[in-house]
Amino acid sequence: MKKTKWSLVALLLSVLLVLAACSGGDEEPTTEEPEETSTEDTTDGEPAGEDSGSLFEVAVTNEGEAIEGGTLQVAMVKDEPFQGIFNWELYEDGYDADLMEWMTNSLFEVDENFMITDEGIATLEVDQENNKATVKIREDVKWSDGEPLTIEDVILPYHIIGHKDYTGVRYDTAFQNIIGAEEYHAGTAETISGLKQIDDYTLEISFKQLSPSIFYGGDGLWTYAAPAHQIADIPVGELVESDAVRKNPVSLGAFKIDKIVPGESVSFVKNENYWKGVPKLDGVVVKVVPSSSISVAIESGDYDIVQSFNATKMPEIENLENISILGRPELYYSYLGFKLGKFDTVENKVVTDMEGSKMGNQQLRQAMGYALDIEQVSEVFYNNLRERANSLIPPVFEAFYDEELAGYTYDPEKAMALLDEAGYEDVDGDGFREDPNGEPLEIKLASMSSDATQEEIIAFYLQNWADVGLNVTLTTGRLIEFNAFYDMVEADDPEIDIYMGAWGTGTNPSPSGLYGEADPFNYSRYTSEELETTVRAIDSPEAFDTEYRADQFKAFQQHIEEVANIIPMQFRYEIMPVNKRVKNFSFDYADEYTSHLHELELVAEEPVAN
Repeated sequence: MKKTKWSLVALLLSVLLVLAACSGGDEEPTTEEPEETSTEDTTDGEPAGEDSGSLFEVAVTNEGEAIEGGTLQVAMVKDEPFQGIFNWELYEDGYDADLMEWMTNSLFEVDENFMITDEGIATLEVDQENNKATVKIREDVKWSDGEPLTIEDVILPYHIIGHKDYTGVRYDTAFQNIIGAEEYHAGTAETISGLKQIDDYTLEISFKQLSPSIFYGGDGLWTYAAPAHQIADIPVGELVESDAVRKNPVSLGAFKIDKIVPGESVSFVKNENYWKGVPKLDGVVVKVVPSSSISVAIESGDYDIVQSFNATKMPEIENLENISILGRPELYYSYLGFKLGKFDTVENKVVTDMEGSKMGNQQLRQAMGYALDIEQVSEVFYNNLRERANSLIPPVFEAFYDEELAGYTYDPEKAMALLDEAGYEDVDGDGFREDPNGEPLEIKLASMSSDATQEEIIAFYLQNWADVGLNVTLTTGRLIEFNAFYDMVEADDPEIDIYMGAWGTGTNPSPSGLYGEADPFNYSRYTSEELETTVRAIDSPEAFDTEYRADQFKAFQQHIEEVANIIPMQFRYEIMPVNKRVKNFSFDYADEYTSHLHELELVAEEPVAN
């Protein structure tokens, strides 16, 4: 029988009491929201149902005479401080990316299909036959400090990412596709030979091969500039802690940083040198707002725009008259990951160890997927603004998403049958299964903290697993703060057997960079000849044949479903509350607001209260 909301909540409360007793009950409960995290812009589509495109409007007009100037008040819903790495080559999570969008250093703009256009700072020409691309920048673009944008600023990011002392995570399979990148990284070459400066405004890049991904910013093409006049002389290994990254970065975007309160807020002022024209707003202030107080703040008219709003809060704001609620299918998926090896930082590659991993049994992993009642969580807590995901390719990418993929729908009977077949049995009668050797089996789950609802959701998932006889407990005994969570996952902490994370895919659906053998972001540490072949085929010259590429995407999705190193959990609908004093604001992918920040206006001196 299908559970009602109240019976599900009652079950969750009982589970929480058990968890509190086990932990001593003397600490404040922590929360988790894995679906809200994103380490890559990377981001990283997710509709909320078959007809999700009609659930919300994607733009508002708010007629009225605009005031002169004004400061846009933006809330970033987050229950811990932001990291504050204001550099596209070095940042590691979506919150810093959201902050940088107000001052973006993006070279290219994209159309409604996410393909690079000629309307940005730079244009892209592709020579498919010779595996070359030419990037040409406009001649009239200046940095926010008045210094001219040069082709050296386009070249510098490649030498940062490829450097042997690089501390970030973007030296991956795609980046190594640039000719000379591996030699430069190994220290056997002083520069990347595949980068050729043609003149003061033109860069030619030579690749080992090209695929359709190049038109979406893939194949190793880097789509941001870095200010050489500010950071070129800073040693790469010291860059992430430098003032030029943490305190006073210059930018190419509509706004520039005026003041930073570390982890709490960023104040931007208009960039008088913005290449599209001087912004109409005087500035933007982005503040971190706890999830527990965001709904009251929206009702009180404290903010104009709310980023990272959690669908669990929708009932609290859906009837407010001082806001418009915009929404769109997000380029996103959340997932359950299984640790199946390590990342060799010397060889820069994934080393899979199925035999030595607690989670190495395929049927165990599959059973854990079938045991999760994600469908109920999506309905009860997320108001059907999320849905069970069947794939690692969001449905937004219609040409590549495999809608026929079965996925791991809730089926506890099937889960128990798989566990029985694999030899996981309750030998001592305590209600929990031992491993096939008869030894106690405790599976450690790493999951991150967020709003209060997430504590209940994770408790429910733990109970789902207990219902099929699996003893799953929390790594560290509690949910983990966002930044610490990804530090532990990336470091392959031995206390993590499984983890719940999420990716923002960005506008390029290719799994390259996330699931390849050379990808630090391949957190499950699973690789195989079949997976590597498929990932490479998706971004191969043969993939210029659309049908071939679609087939390879399908093969990738099917392989992941079978191996179950990663089990998709949810697709998400992205919600953005917008106060009614904001004029002509669009949230549509076809008319992305970040391309029109200089045109934003306000029709009142202060945000409108309800």
